[in-house]
Amino acid sequence: VLSFATSSLVRRMLVTIILCSGIPLHAAHFSKPKNAAGKRAAVAVSGPFGAVKEQSSGLYAQELAARGFLTVAFDPSYTGESGGTPRYVASPDINTEDFSAAVDFLSVRDDVDPERIGILGICGWGGMALNAAAIDTRIKATVTSTMYDMTRVTANGYFDADDNPDARSALRQALNAQRTADYKAGTYQRAGGVVDPVPDDAPFFVKDYHNYYKTPRGYHPRSLNSNDGWNVTSPLSLLNVKLLAYAGEIRSAVLVIHGDKAHSCYFSRDAFARLQGGNKELLLIPGAVHTDLYDRMDIIPFDRIEAFYHQYLK
Repeated sequence: VLSFATSSLVRRMLVTIILCSGIPLHAAHFSKPKNAAGKRAAVAVSGPFGAVKEQSSGLYAQELAARGFLTVAFDPSYTGESGGTPRYVASPDINTEDFSAAVDFLSVRDDVDPERIGILGICGWGGMALNAAAIDTRIKATVTSTMYDMTRVTANGYFDADDNPDARSALRQALNAQRTADYKAGTYQRAGGVVDPVPDDAPFFVKDYHNYYKTPRGYHPRSLNSNDGWNVTSPLSLLNVKLLAYAGEIRSAVLVIHGDKAHSCYFSRDAFARLQGGNKELLLIPGAVHTDLYDRMDIIPFDRIEAFYHQYLK
């Protein structure tokens, strides 16, 4: 089980963040440099989609804290140790609000400069982070890492292969039939998480996910991807939304990071193409695949992330 213990450079504590809906994001991990004084820049971190704070987001938060930032890594609503029922569902609206709730929490702390708050979203929470940056003007700098647009992949399939009304209609029929079955049963059918064992003919990215979520490298007992996955009906909330509809109106700074060999790289390329202004940057990591940016300390460009936050959180 992954664990990021308090290091010689960082002090970590458990905190609770309350959403405007009243959902508590329980046991978020707030980290600060030891001997930190005065008001500092702060960064809220979450992701990947189906992960928990003890996985990739905790790693990013600990590293950024070691580099001088105050950080909070949180489980999104309905997952991990956070509140919300039913469990194991995603919502582009609520999960965008998760980031703003983290900004609420940071904004009122005595040790945080409220004019120097950034966010960082990994995988599916990269899309949520961009959506938050489009609505929340308190966010001064946003980093996305190995980003997914979960509304696009849900509605269109991978590489937009199912981007047609008939395919979406069939998906709606299946999901709503499952919704009825769940109500009759009084429980929610789970989607199963990352495939295990992996068939020999599975695409590389399926094997890539397995290598992270189903092995000691990244397994965690509360991670949806490590275990039984989201509720089967969870995609319903993603089907009728275009998450990045207003990405072109983000005026604050954005750094989009992706591995150039990742199956998901097209999400970042296309999202970046919609961004406007001279404070936007696309950074492609040569040879990196999707999960390399989950935990590969030799590949994640922390020096560039640190410099970006120093530039725009000042």
